[in-house]
Amino acid sequence: MFAAHATITIFASLLFGSASIVYLIGHEFPKAQLDMKRLPRSWVPVLGTMLALGSLGLLGGFAIPMLGTLAAYSLVLYFAGALLAHLRVGSRKLGNWALFFATAVAALGANLLYHWW
Repeated sequence: MFAAHATITIFASLLFGSASIVYLIGHEFPKAQLDMKRLPRSWVPVLGTMLALGSLGLLGGFAIPMLGTLAAYSLVLYFAGALLAHLRVGSRKLGNWALFFATAVAALGANLLYHWW
């Protein structure tokens, strides 16, 4: 079970960490996404920081299990909010969202199964 938990957690951390870098370096993609969702561009560094902290929290969960659980749960909530932002403006382009959300749910599930059951 540890191998599955470690694989999913490391994959999720890399995915969310790379997404946070895209946000924090000022790439146009996140700005365009916020424009499409009619959200202020000033949120770009905040959202990037949240992704970075979630990524680091997942890795920190190897040392402090509760930290990993809270990070994974927070990422699930982050992407639930992203879904609401998509639906609010009528966007049906949810492919990227589904990948990120499924990864966050998998990380949470693996964490809960390994540490708490």
